[in-house]
Amino acid sequence: MTARAPHPLTRLTMRALPFADAASEGLPLGQLLRLSLFQVSVGMATVMLLGTLNRVMIVELSVPAMVVALMIALPVLIAPFRALLGFRSDTYRSAIGWKRVPYLWFGSLWQMGGLAVMPFALIVLSGDQTLGPTWAGEVLAALAFLMTGLGLHMTQTAGLALAADRADEETRPRVVALLYVMFLLGMGLSSLVIGWLLTDFSQERLVRVVQGAALAGILLNLIALWKQEKVRPMSREERAAPRPRFRDAWADYAGGGTAGRLLAVVFAGTMAFNMQDVLLEPYGGEILGLSVSKTTWLTALWASGALAGFALAGRRLARGGNPFRMAGMGLVAGLFAFALVIFAAPLQSTPLFYAGAVLIGFGGGYFAVATLMAAMTLPAEGLAGRGLALGAWGAAQATAAGLAIALGGGIRDIVGGAALAGRWGEALANPATGYSAVYHLEIGLLFVTLIILGPLVRAGTRQLNTRQARLGLADFPT
Repeated sequence: MTARAPHPLTRLTMRALPFADAASEGLPLGQLLRLSLFQVSVGMATVMLLGTLNRVMIVELSVPAMVVALMIALPVLIAPFRALLGFRSDTYRSAIGWKRVPYLWFGSLWQMGGLAVMPFALIVLSGDQTLGPTWAGEVLAALAFLMTGLGLHMTQTAGLALAADRADEETRPRVVALLYVMFLLGMGLSSLVIGWLLTDFSQERLVRVVQGAALAGILLNLIALWKQEKVRPMSREERAAPRPRFRDAWADYAGGGTAGRLLAVVFAGTMAFNMQDVLLEPYGGEILGLSVSKTTWLTALWASGALAGFALAGRRLARGGNPFRMAGMGLVAGLFAFALVIFAAPLQSTPLFYAGAVLIGFGGGYFAVATLMAAMTLPAEGLAGRGLALGAWGAAQATAAGLAIALGGGIRDIVGGAALAGRWGEALANPATGYSAVYHLEIGLLFVTLIILGPLVRAGTRQLNTRQARLGLADFPT
C-alpha cells in the first residue's frame, strides 16, 4: 500500500510559513512552536530588567543612576553559572526520568517570584517607606533582580537544551534560528504592550503591570513545557548511582581545546557587538540631530537586520554550512556596520547611520546563531552534554553583554569628557569623539575575534572535508 501524497494546501503551508521546515518527526511543528514560548517569556523578562524598570527607576521613582546600574548588573552575576545549570540538567535523575523539565519549572518559579516582589521593592527603594530599616529597599531590590536573573538564565538554558535534545541533526539549525526569532518577538511585543500600559504611570499601575508580566511569564512557560519531555522511568539503583562531577565534565568538554577557543570567540564577539547598545540612539540624537521619533526607528532597523541574520544563518546551516566560517562572516559584516556608523557623523548622513544599524543587527544575529550551533554540536560524546555546552555558551554571551554595556557607557563618558575639555586637541574637541572611540574599540575587538576564530575555521573545514571524503568512499561498491 503506497503512502498518500500530502495535500496541496499542506505543501503550500510548509513552503510559505516561516520556519515550517524546522519541524521533524521527533519535534512536530505544533510542539516546536509551543516549546518556543519559553523564549517569549525570557524576552519579556529581559525587557523588564533592561528597559522598562531601568527607565521607571530613574525617571518616575527618582532612584540614583548608580544604584540603578548596580541593580541591572546583578543578573549578570548569575550568567557564569549557566554552565553549571546546564550540566545539572544533563545529569538530573528523577523517578520518571525527566532532566530538562524540572529546571524549566523551577526557573519559571524563580522568574515569577522575582518579578512579583520587584515593584514593591522598587517603591521602597525610591524612599516611599514608613517602617523598617533604611537599607531594606536596596536589599529587597537586589534580591528581586537576582531571583529574576536566576530564573531567566535557568529557563533559557534548560529550554535550549530540551529543544536541542528533541530536534534531529537536519532540523536543529532551523530550530536554533526559530528560537532566536521568538526571543526577539518576545522582546518587541512585550516592550510595546508594557510601554502602552505604563503610559499613565502610578505606583499602583506599576505593581499591576510587573506582576501581570510575572503571571504571563509562568503561564507561557507552563504551556511551553507541557508534555515536551518523554517519561523514562528510572530504577532506584539508577537514581542512587553516583553522578559525574562538574569538574570532570568541564575537563571533558574543554579537553580538546576547541571548546575554550569557541567560548573566547563568543565572549570577544559579543563584547564587540554589544558595546554600542546604550549609545546608538543617543549618538543619532546628539551627533546627527535626529528627533526622538526618528531614533526610535533604530530598534526596528536593528531588529529587522537581526531577523534577516537569523533566517539566513538557519538556511545556511541547514544546507551544511560551516558554523565557524559563518561566524567569521558575521564578524566581517560588523566591521562594515561600525565603519558606516562612524562615517555617518562627519558626513551628517542619516541613511548611512540607518544602514549601519541594520548591519549591526544582521552581523550580530548571524554571529550568534552560528556560534550557538557550534556549541550545540561540539560535545559529541563523553561526560559533557548539550546542557553544559549551551550553558557555557550562554554564560559567555550574557557575561560579555553585561560587561560591554557597562564599559561602552563608561568609555564614552571618560573619552568624551576629556575631548571636550581639550585634552585631545582642538580637532577632537567635539561630542562625537566619545562615541567614535567606542565604535573604533568595537572594530578592534572584531579583528581580535577573527584572529581567535581563525584556527577553528581551518579545523572545521578539515573536519568537513574529511567527513565528506569518508561518505563518498563508503558509497562505492567493495
